[in-house]
Amino acid sequence: MTIKPILFNTEMVQAILEGRKTVTRRVIKFPINRFTQDIPIADDVAIAQLRADKANFHQNPFFGFDVKLPYSVGDILYIRETWSEWTGGYVYKAWSESFPQPGKMSIMNWHPSLHMPKEAARIWLKVKGVHVERLQDITDEQAEKEGCNDYTSTALGFSYLWDSTIKRTEIDRYGWDANPWVWVIEFEQCEKPEE
Repeated sequence: MTIKPILFNTEMVQAILEGRKTVTRRVIKFPINRFTQDIPIADDVAIAQLRADKANFHQNPFFGFDVKLPYSVGDILYIRETWSEWTGGYVYKAWSESFPQPGKMSIMNWHPSLHMPKEAARIWLKVKGVHVERLQDITDEQAEKEGCNDYTSTALGFSYLWDSTIKRTEIDRYGWDANPWVWVIEFEQCEKPEE
């Protein structure tokens, strides 16, 4: 078991806290070599090489590179979220109630999740499963586990949610219509581990 960070935006942090989100998808960014601009997966055999199991690396014989799993079953993840310093601790943008600790701040200065220190983490997750699939293979049931349940077709609603998280400069490569390969990471909330 290792302890690693994972980034979530404010909306997804709220979905996790409400128990609506128990899965996340992350783009697999394959290495780019000097001969190609992109390396597509050739067939199901190549996908079998990427399937997550007990190993940390998966050799892809078609392209000659290792694909490192971002997380393994049993890993503990701490959520990095939008945060700010507060008298005697931290506050989080994803809080929907008043701040739980007394104190004050002269100016509310939100910091991006990327810069959140580990000691500020308040949400801990345990990885239950990791596998690979194409983004558009998501089902309505899986879209609900992603925290997307505001649409008649949750998988359709997920496409809008997904595209909202992709940089505009990368939408052609990693957006819904590009149908990229993704890691599907299943998790459950847990207590902060002793270090």
